[in-house]
Amino acid sequence: MDKNTIWAIVLSSIVLIGFLLLDSLVFMPMRQQRQIQQMEVEQSAQEAKELAQEQFSGLILSDDSDNQIQEKEYVIQTNKVKVVFTNKGGDIVSYQLLEHLDKNTDKGVEMADNITATNRAFSLSFGNSSSPTINEVFNVKQDDKVIIFYRDFETKNTSGTLSKFRLVKRYEFKDDDYVFNLGIEVSSLDNSFTGLDINGASYSLRTPPQIGPHYDKKDRYEVRQYLSLNGNKKQHPAFVSREYDKPWEWVGVAGKYFAVLVKPSDNATMSSLVRCSSEEVEGYQNSQVIVTRNAINSSSVTQDNYYIYIGPRREKELIKYNLADKNAWGLMNVKFNQALYSSAFLSLPFVEVFLKWSLEKIYLLVKNWGVAIIVLTILIKLVLFPLNKSSAVGSLKMQELQPKMQALQEKYKNNQQKLAEETQKLYVEAGYNPASGCLPLVIQMFILFAMYSVFNNYFEFRGASFIPGWIDDLSMGESILSWEANIPLISTWTQNKLRLLPFIYLASQLLNGKITQYGGAGAGMTGQQATQMKFMMYGMPIMFFFILYNVPSGLLLYWTVSNIFQMGQQFIINKTMKQKRSEMSKNPKSIAAKNNKKLRNKK
Repeated sequence: MDKNTIWAIVLSSIVLIGFLLLDSLVFMPMRQQRQIQQMEVEQSAQEAKELAQEQFSGLILSDDSDNQIQEKEYVIQTNKVKVVFTNKGGDIVSYQLLEHLDKNTDKGVEMADNITATNRAFSLSFGNSSSPTINEVFNVKQDDKVIIFYRDFETKNTSGTLSKFRLVKRYEFKDDDYVFNLGIEVSSLDNSFTGLDINGASYSLRTPPQIGPHYDKKDRYEVRQYLSLNGNKKQHPAFVSREYDKPWEWVGVAGKYFAVLVKPSDNATMSSLVRCSSEEVEGYQNSQVIVTRNAINSSSVTQDNYYIYIGPRREKELIKYNLADKNAWGLMNVKFNQALYSSAFLSLPFVEVFLKWSLEKIYLLVKNWGVAIIVLTILIKLVLFPLNKSSAVGSLKMQELQPKMQALQEKYKNNQQKLAEETQKLYVEAGYNPASGCLPLVIQMFILFAMYSVFNNYFEFRGASFIPGWIDDLSMGESILSWEANIPLISTWTQNKLRLLPFIYLASQLLNGKITQYGGAGAGMTGQQATQMKFMMYGMPIMFFFILYNVPSGLLLYWTVSNIFQMGQQFIINKTMKQKRSEMSKNPKSIAAKNNKKLRNKK
């Protein structure tokens, strides 16, 4: 192993160790500080809640029918969901997606997670979001896919007298739809009732405390996001405790693969203020959204409707609610599909769309998503091969021009405009196009970022097996061994799993660099340029090995197959470059003339 190679490996190791130290000494304290700030926000919210409870106790009084109603659970099941209700508050305590398995529980994914005695899914609180949830036991009527909870309450008027009203919660489900309808009704029971107004609010409605599958906030490849729509989607990178005060059409909580979205039938009745809570309960962090209904200043019946989507964050399901004939509720132009995961940094959305479309068409033929990735990878490499070959051949010409370039740089070092003109003239005379070397890299960069976004969030890869017993889920990193012991730095980096695919990727990347080097890449480079080339060929793969160790196996499968196929293509490129070198050494002027002619024809 030569000196430059050793330097490249040493430098990459220093960078890696520095990154780990930086994470431990700088970023980890920053994360801890954010957690402290978040705890302070939650503490303030708790104090506000306690204050609201004191005020609330004098405003809303329950009747005494608790003695006659027993707390009980009720179940509604459709083709897609199994929902368990409690008549305490008329709330949901379990919401399983029957078509989507949670591997940790061997049951449907639980979308009403982290339920507690005072925080249930779609519970109500009188007043704003800081008020306590309604915990009284309700009367119940159930009929197939409809369940109704109702309860009579009393409110103290400004005159000190009491007036009665009835609160009704009505849930309705459809057999083959992920949306259900929640109706909330407030109606007068005597002539003295003039409405429900507690400091400008009537009631607040909350989503489930947390959505499944179980969220481990240490897993940087899983997310919880607050989503809102007002014309254009607003996606927040991390779910934190705070309030947002902007108009919205729908709001919700989403993970990588599942979402809860709340759409009122009349947004004009809703407060623009939305509260997000990431409060921890026994070490498990919530991701809950609370919306508030404006004050009701009417003695007549007030009926509000909410269309609530609880299901996969999947385009073919979410887009149904843009066309009335595609969903059971006749909803249209709701734009739930705006809840899809945002594109990766530097990824072009149309590239992602094309990649997904291509994968789906290939899957129809091969019936295995892993095989579909391999086929798509090979097709991409075949399409890009002419550009890669042209770039490699162009690098020969650039090597030949280096002495002349250096002479021009020395001659016109004080006149940049003249240097640019003479350099362009030199390129034309030599038949060299500088863009030919950059284009393949730019295209592959956009494809790589699009691939990352697709493989990290594409719903079809969730639970998709490629090789049973090894790569069982293309949306996650595979593993051949796991352990419980906490090893400093190692456990943080590996997530206590030994993975095989990253090592295969590293070997393929290093071997690919070696074959490229044999083809003459970097020939004629000395000093700093040679060191940089060695670092690119050896140091960068090692760095990416550590960075990509835990990425979804679908992405590493793409990259590894791309490297392996690239080796075969590189042999062809090496052979072509050898022939070109021979031609250039024999008759360089003839080659330049041919290149000039090609450039003129293109123009």
